Amino acid sequence: MIRTFLLLPLLALPSFAADAPKPISGFDPAAMDLTASPCGDFYQYACGGWLKANPIPSDQSRWGRFNELAERNKLILREVLEASAVKPKGEHGARTGALYGACMDEAAVEAAGLKPLSAAFDAIAGLSSAGDLAPLLGRLHRAGVNAGFGYGSEQDYKDSAKVIAGVDQAGLGLPDRDYYLKDDAKSVELRRAYEWHVARSLGLAGDAPAAAAEAAAAVMRVETALAKSSMDRVARRDPANTYHKMTRAELAALAPGFGWDRYLDAAGGPAWKDVNVSSPDFVKGFGALLGSAPLPDLKAYLRWRVLSAAEPYLGRAFVEENFDFYGRRLTGAKELKPRWKRCVELVDRSLGEDLGRGYVEKAYPPETKKKMDALVVAVVEALRKDIEGLDWMTPATKAKALAKLGTMGNKVGYPEKWRDYSSVKIDRKDLVGSVRSAIEFEHLRQLRKIGKPVDRKEWHMTPPTVNAYYNPQMNDINFPAGILQPPFFDPAMPDAVNLGAIGAVIGHELTHGFDDQGRKFDLKGNMEDWWTAEDAKAFESRAQCFVDQYGSYEAAPGLKLNGKLTLGENTADNGGLLVAGLAVDAQGPKEPWNGFTPRQLLYLGFAQIWCQNRTEQVARMLAQVDPHSAARWRVIGPLSNSPEFAKAFSCKSGDAMVAPKACRVW
Repeated sequence: MIRTFLLLPLLALPSFAADAPKPISGFDPAAMDLTASPCGDFYQYACGGWLKANPIPSDQSRWGRFNELAERNKLILREVLEASAVKPKGEHGARTGALYGACMDEAAVEAAGLKPLSAAFDAIAGLSSAGDLAPLLGRLHRAGVNAGFGYGSEQDYKDSAKVIAGVDQAGLGLPDRDYYLKDDAKSVELRRAYEWHVARSLGLAGDAPAAAAEAAAAVMRVETALAKSSMDRVARRDPANTYHKMTRAELAALAPGFGWDRYLDAAGGPAWKDVNVSSPDFVKGFGALLGSAPLPDLKAYLRWRVLSAAEPYLGRAFVEENFDFYGRRLTGAKELKPRWKRCVELVDRSLGEDLGRGYVEKAYPPETKKKMDALVVAVVEALRKDIEGLDWMTPATKAKALAKLGTMGNKVGYPEKWRDYSSVKIDRKDLVGSVRSAIEFEHLRQLRKIGKPVDRKEWHMTPPTVNAYYNPQMNDINFPAGILQPPFFDPAMPDAVNLGAIGAVIGHELTHGFDDQGRKFDLKGNMEDWWTAEDAKAFESRAQCFVDQYGSYEAAPGLKLNGKLTLGENTADNGGLLVAGLAVDAQGPKEPWNGFTPRQLLYLGFAQIWCQNRTEQVARMLAQVDPHSAARWRVIGPLSNSPEFAKAFSCKSGDAMVAPKACRVW
């Protein structure tokens, strides 16, 4: 799917006083650098003080306002979980408290050792041929092991009311296919470091040094073969490239040597007639790999994928080894996060709506929801007026765009009905088994959707999440309670600040319904290009301007952003800010606040949510895999394209913050 992410005996937890969640404000004058010119570098002007006062914490690879709020939310969740571990509220509190307790009980984790993985390791060792792989892979997928390919459910692109089965590319240990295929020095060095990581991990699991090195080389051979068959991220942005509806027989024909019937029986879920194969070439490549790879290579690969999936939940040596590569080497973080943070994150991933109930009680009162609902209405109205006034869109397409906007749903805060996790089994002495139970629950929950009507009230983010999304197949925008906090939404701030912050986020998600991906789905969420050829040409011409503009920005020394990968998010950043500005203007004239006009507050509120420091390592990684531009360019790009911004700060042609060729769609 395209989305532009018990009652067991309680053990005593370690005794320590949690840090109290510190308040965060919306617009902060102290975050500014008034020695900088707003027309020369508005990012420095708005964020310079914050950047200087907020170096990257040692357990982080980037530190920005999103992270600042996420850390505050973790402290709130820690309070909830520690209370639940001692005196839980209801079954949901008992589950979350028990899982948190299992995670915090490091002594029990160390005592368990590798016992939780022994059954999987034995099954892999017992494989007598590649033909026996299918049922084992089905069981591994149920346990959350990322191996071979992905299998789940999804809305049918051409019938959004139905859920069908889906098969997709997967099975890699590095973040993207290109990590395996590029031959520049940094890529070669990183692949070597990954292979060493695999070997060291297998050594911790008991392999002799020579055997571990041989197995790691085999892992690289298998994963490189999978990478070569994978579709690149830019190609995957076009939904037509990832929609290939097939029968069960047609899927089997792509990889005839794989026992699909045995796999599907083991993976669970209902029988089905139709499946979307997102990348047929990948499935063909997977089938060819099974026919050509030596059985010892496949066994080494599977053993590694099992170990890698469990490594963060094993003893300290495994956790440190996992962090050394995925944290220190890949992202530039200097220290492992404290255990309590990792345990909070685990509970949020595993039992998110159970935990979200406690978060909402503490952090999202009804009056906040009411004010947020009103902001959504104001920004939707601003976008409606903007579409009505577009001079490049024909009346026929404009009418359909307005109809789509008029039917667009919005989910604000938290689900109407909380998810039932009662079948998840938490064992306070078995962290890996508890995590596996939660993963299997989610795996089967997804598969059980196949053949049933779509649940349009379902959420795909947990309530404490600091993020938002638009779902083109649901045609709705979604804002978890976790992001509806300062600095994104601060009831104590003027409306212009909130519209620059969360208002621009609302506008960002709304315009996703009409960008290079969203416009290919109609108001019911069906894949249909409802634009005229004339409108499509006009849009693509304007979109190319963004591709060129952002492709000229540097993500890290010597590395440019990928303007095609980031196109949808860049278009949404620009459009979101524009419609937020229209919503400010719709409120009528207002007196300055702290010396700033409403329009100036809009731009300061917008810029300050993107204040961020990051390591070079994570900047390089995100430039390859993230469809969002780096934080600095998410400010500089939209503002330099805005004549309204130039007017608000009296910027002139030739100033750095005035683009020679302004890009604009909305």
